[in-house]
This record gives sequence, structure tokens and C-alpha cells, in this order.
Amino acid sequence: MLSKIDLTQGGITGTLLRFTLPMIIGSLLQQCYNIADTLIVGQCIGSGALAAVGSAYTLMVFLISILLGLSSGADRFSLQYGAGRTDSLRRSIYVSVLLIGTVTLILNIAVFVWIHPILRILQIPKDIYGMMYDYLWIIFWGIGFTFIYNFYAALLRAIGNAVTPLWFWRFPSY
Repeated sequence: MLSKIDLTQGGITGTLLRFTLPMIIGSLLQQCYNIADTLIVGQCIGSGALAAVGSAYTLMVFLISILLGLSSGADRFSLQYGAGRTDSLRRSIYVSVLLIGTVTLILNIAVFVWIHPILRILQIPKDIYGMMYDYLWIIFWGIGFTFIYNFYAALLRAIGNAVTPLWFWRFPSY
């Protein structure tokens, strides 16, 4: 059963906290993942690998921010859901999935095709170039999954369900 919160009923503070707390917890878990990733890579693989992961961070955040920005448009769905306009809601979801899915596919293809020129533009040192290339190659295969999670998490939040996205916390993307 979906855990939906009706943001139009009850006191503002308690309702808002129940809705935002799962999102805050998800952000904290993401930070814990980033810290653990840094510690493990730095301790187990070495400083070169840590430099590669750190250098890749900016590029990954840029690409993921595009997807997050597009997915945040799902907030508009709350208006249609609240008004009970299910036909309009279905059409909006379909168009959004098509648009964001196409952008994701184009971004993925572009990154794979131009990964070497991108790394040269970023002026990646030769000693970490190979490790960063390998790391990005693996990460970029997950961009589609990142899109799917973020879109459906935004959709669930738009209908008042902020808990389910926390339980299905995404594969860490950066």
C-alpha cells in the first residue's frame, strides 16, 4: 500500500515534516554512500583511483542534474492528480517519460561517443585518465536506471508519497 500524505489536511508543520523527512533521510544516505565510496576507493585502490573518482564527480553531477531537473517537472502532476483529471495525468506522464527518456538516451549516446574528447576538455592527467575512463564507462551505463528512479520518485512525491522512494533508494549515481 502506498503511503500517501494529504498535504491539504492537518497542521502544516507536522504534515510537512512527515512528507519531507523521508527525502532528508534519502539525502543523508546518499552522503553516507559518498563518504564510504571515498574511504573504500582511497584506502583499497589508492590515491590515483580516488583522484579519478573525484575528477569524475563534476561531470556526473552535471549529467544527473539534467535528469533531476527534468524529473522535477513531475511536480506538475500533483495538480492533475489532486483535481482528479486522470486522463490528463496519464497523458502528461506519457509525454514526460517520452521526453526525459529521449533526453536520457541522447545523453547516454553522446557521453559514450564523446567520452575521450570530454576527458581531454576536462584536462585529466594521464596517470588517472584510464581509471577515470573506466569509472565513467561503468557509471554511464547506469544513467538509464538513474532516470527511471528519479522520475518515478518525483511522480510518487507529486501524489504525496515520499516514503516509497526512500525504500527503493536509487543506485548511487555519484
